Amino acid sequence: MGTSTAYGGPGGGTPLVPSWLGESPATGEGGEANGVAPADGVSPPVAPNRPAIPASADPQRFSGARNSFTRFAGSGGTDRASLGRAVSRYVSTSSGGARQAAQRMGASRGAGARLLGFLADAQTRGVREALRSLDLESLAGRPIAEIFVGLADYICPGAGTVDEGIAREAYIETIIELTTEGLTDLSTFTPDQMQTVFELYATHAIEARICNDIGTKAVTMPTSAQAAHRVEAQLRDFIRGGVSDALTRARRDSPHLTPERIQSFVDTVYESAFAILQSLGDAEADQ
Repeated sequence: MGTSTAYGGPGGGTPLVPSWLGESPATGEGGEANGVAPADGVSPPVAPNRPAIPASADPQRFSGARNSFTRFAGSGGTDRASLGRAVSRYVSTSSGGARQAAQRMGASRGAGARLLGFLADAQTRGVREALRSLDLESLAGRPIAEIFVGLADYICPGAGTVDEGIAREAYIETIIELTTEGLTDLSTFTPDQMQTVFELYATHAIEARICNDIGTKAVTMPTSAQAAHRVEAQLRDFIRGGVSDALTRARRDSPHLTPERIQSFVDTVYESAFAILQSLGDAEADQ
């Protein structure tokens, strides 16, 4: 969890989901702007039509999740109730619900769609053709880890922000896990193996997002390396269970995934995963 993108966590005064500049002011026919006709051929000054700045979120919204996770970490990974509370509070209070939590995964949702799109293309047209379409045909026939490393700049094109860093970090962690999952031959991937790759990626992305938001530097981890590893493994397994359930539901509802539907499919998986994680967390906390 203590990764290159980790930091002390947001202070809490920023909006739940950042708002960026939208469309420019509407301009009608004949040079009219915002419905105001020019007088004597001279257009009056028009104030820019910008979206309102969203209100700042509760600066304490991360404290509940952070405190619960600190108790879970202090237990060396044995306090499952605190783990459940930490994840549930992160989704419900820190993020404002599953939909808002999914929206915070901007770069990771885009990267996940590109990853899934490439895997689907490789299965449909073959690995060489899928790579050729990206001007990466020289990677054909190489070990799967080399192919995925070569795809890194396509899957995760940026790394200048925390959000982009999370997406790239999750992708690197996925590459590391490929062989341990028995995923060694991209040319023979089945739909279930494609799901496993995306499941790994989404799991690492959500884990990194939670840890960055809570602030790993603000959480006291066990001094024992074994206990710290157990804490990390428990959190990852918990998240992966939610992602796996979300993927199973999404595949049931969309058994035939077309290129045009991949992004909405990925968005649905992330939102569903956070909703499931909140429910699983509540169940753990009540035991």
